[in-house]
Amino acid sequence: MEHPTRSNSAYSRWVKRGIDFGVSLAALTVLSPVALVVAVAVRIQMGAPVVFAQRRPGMGGKVFTIYKFRTMTSACGPDGTPLPDDARLTKLGLLLRKTSLDELPQLLNVLRGEMSLVGPRPLLPRYLPWYDAREATRHDVRPGITGWAQINGRNETTWERRLEHDAWYVENVSALLDLRIVVATIAKVIRRSGVQADNTAMLPLDVERRAAARDSLVIREAA
Repeated sequence: MEHPTRSNSAYSRWVKRGIDFGVSLAALTVLSPVALVVAVAVRIQMGAPVVFAQRRPGMGGKVFTIYKFRTMTSACGPDGTPLPDDARLTKLGLLLRKTSLDELPQLLNVLRGEMSLVGPRPLLPRYLPWYDAREATRHDVRPGITGWAQINGRNETTWERRLEHDAWYVENVSALLDLRIVVATIAKVIRRSGVQADNTAMLPLDVERRAAARDSLVIREAA
């Protein structure tokens, strides 16, 4: 079943990109002193590199490099395997996450047209085969620094609800909705709500859905 979207509206195709470019350019100019302070603090506490870079799929599934300030160390166990995220997350990193200052470098992604200020958060490339048709519409728009899912639970919800929020956003994208999301995001940052230090409570999407598919097959074979 096809789901109508507003990703091809005049606002989504033209106006939104103009707003993204203007706002990200102004924000990078105004916030450059803040970014410099954060970069120095990260370098002192965690060393190099200061910026974390990772490949993520964007609009149309095209993979790009997303940037964030580092929030975790590179500490490994005796066997050389990286320690769990919560063990590597530093106090500075937790502060950066709670204030969303770790996201500042993504303004460069917005300026370059790889991301938008508002849209579904870009996830991992390995998740691409595990979206259903409606969930896959998240790639009909540019991924965002913040989005509808982030103001409705952020990383405190389930994959089903998170992806449902993303699909709903694509179907209803508008200037008013984007403004509503930006205002709600600012309020959440001020209240420092919706942020978890430990992301391990939520299984990776591919792991969760592979297990669900395996369980479903076992049930059918036993029926």
